[in-house]
Amino acid sequence: MLDLNTKKIKKNAYRVTKVRGETASRIRVPGGLLTADILPIIQNIAETYGNGRIHLTTRQGFEIPGIRYEDMDAVNALLQPIIDKLDINQEIPGKGYTAAGTRNVSACIGSNVCPFANYNTTDFAKKMEKEIFPNDLHFKVAFTGCANDCIKARMQDFGIIGMTEPQYEKERCVNCQACVKACKKKSVDALTVENYRIVRNTEKCVGCGECVINCPTRAWTRSTEKYYRLVIMGRTGKRNPRLAEDFLVWTTEDVIIKIINNTYKFVENYIDRSAPGGKEHIGYIIDRAGFSEFKKWALDGVDLGDKTIVKGPVYWSGLHYD
Repeated sequence: MLDLNTKKIKKNAYRVTKVRGETASRIRVPGGLLTADILPIIQNIAETYGNGRIHLTTRQGFEIPGIRYEDMDAVNALLQPIIDKLDINQEIPGKGYTAAGTRNVSACIGSNVCPFANYNTTDFAKKMEKEIFPNDLHFKVAFTGCANDCIKARMQDFGIIGMTEPQYEKERCVNCQACVKACKKKSVDALTVENYRIVRNTEKCVGCGECVINCPTRAWTRSTEKYYRLVIMGRTGKRNPRLAEDFLVWTTEDVIIKIINNTYKFVENYIDRSAPGGKEHIGYIIDRAGFSEFKKWALDGVDLGDKTIVKGPVYWSGLHYD
């Protein structure tokens, strides 16, 4: 009979399953991008120590079920090349994933492939992963390249939505109004025509880049600077599922990284350690401590710059079952 410490198993990124004596290994893939040579390693683990099946998780990782508890050390050894190839932070080499509270940082395919994306989501996701792992606090972070939000950023604790500040060269404009039509039909109707010139409503514009994509003469181009919309405290769950609300608009990469790191400090200070598993969703902590208190911690030592808009106070709606 094995002497099992389920808390230790979970921390090692293994799942306690319905089958007695069996677990499932959870493999993180920061940003959802990996090279094809990793797949045979995952296949080998599944066929050698699992039941031959692999589950693709909602957070862009892999889960290998059917692993016996006594084989966990052997599986951890086989996981090491994956961890090395993905350049994942690790406390003890050879011991697998050494924290499982903060979930895999997920991302849409981004500007490497998608014409709508305003930034390289994978690069930012990997940079964030380096900042926040390993960690046992329950955080969910996701990156999406544009306001289409393919990664469902508004269902995360922190969602990072790419923005661009459209640059207009009137000399290149032929007044075809393709940008105006696209903005009206596909976005927020932030463009108008005045004296044969296109005018952008800067307060209404969401920085999606539809004008850039649809302009046939490149009168509209994306800004050199990268901007982001930071949305916070979206969640599913039992008591109060809700969408994330805007916190910062037209913000920068450095600001987002600092705010998320500050939030870890906030959670360490206010978390209810008696919560099941010693974990508590950030949104519930903010609900208890108050948004103004969270904002004080989140913005501590942060230089927002001139362009960033801070929203607040933030109130969340959603269904309530409590």
